[in-house]
Amino acid sequence: MTNSIYTSFRRKVYVIIYQTDTKAGRLFDLILLGLILFSVFLVMMETVSGFNLKYHSYLITLEWIITILFTIEYALRIFSIKRPIRYIFSFYGIIDLLAILPMYVSLFLVGTNILTVIRALRLLRLFKILNNPQFNTQSIKLKKALIASRNKIVIFIYFVLISTILIGSIMYLIEGKESGFTSIPVSIYWTIVTLTTVGYGDISPQTPLGQFMASLVMILGYGIIAVPTGIVTAEIARHNYENNDTVYQNPCPDCGNEEYPKDANFCPKCGHALDNK
Repeated sequence: MTNSIYTSFRRKVYVIIYQTDTKAGRLFDLILLGLILFSVFLVMMETVSGFNLKYHSYLITLEWIITILFTIEYALRIFSIKRPIRYIFSFYGIIDLLAILPMYVSLFLVGTNILTVIRALRLLRLFKILNNPQFNTQSIKLKKALIASRNKIVIFIYFVLISTILIGSIMYLIEGKESGFTSIPVSIYWTIVTLTTVGYGDISPQTPLGQFMASLVMILGYGIIAVPTGIVTAEIARHNYENNDTVYQNPCPDCGNEEYPKDANFCPKCGHALDNK
């Protein structure tokens, strides 16, 4: 009898927390999003000196209340799923943990509670709540495109880093300390700022040769912006041609997998029966 009550309670918790297509689950997620927005607002207001000076104790109290609620929610997520390790080390599991840690760390390191602003990442669950197949499918395609592009992007960034070292060293030789290029690290900083088309203007070349080099670096910067964008876009286009009906749905109650075909009756990862129909 006790085991039956325990199983029933665990099942109800799972439905409320993980299943967005139920009335209770949708209400839970909407309340959760409201708390996340409110907690982020509190953190931002804490950095406003006048407001914080007047209401500091209230802000801290509210932040602790929300943190405790999020801690209970995190514990219930682990409790209600059969394979909690999958959730703990998943993207959302890590974000949920990071969302509550700063307040506890602030007990030992003053000021770290500001890092609770990372809770804003939890707002990504909005796409789950909307439960729109278009959003779900496109988010999966984007994620797969980024994963497929990671090796090319890493190689590209490695090439850019080498280029900045070389260009920075050349600019140091051309301009020298008189123009503000006091060292190679400072020259590399200028190169990165120029390549990314930010151009703070705190350092600028004064010699004709240096200005010519700067012009080349600026032009090169546009190419550097375009290359990774093209890599990811190509991967997205490739995935769009694939016949893939996988969407982001209610997680499997056994392993927590959230990506499987719309008409699947069993989880493709663990074989557990799916009940989100």
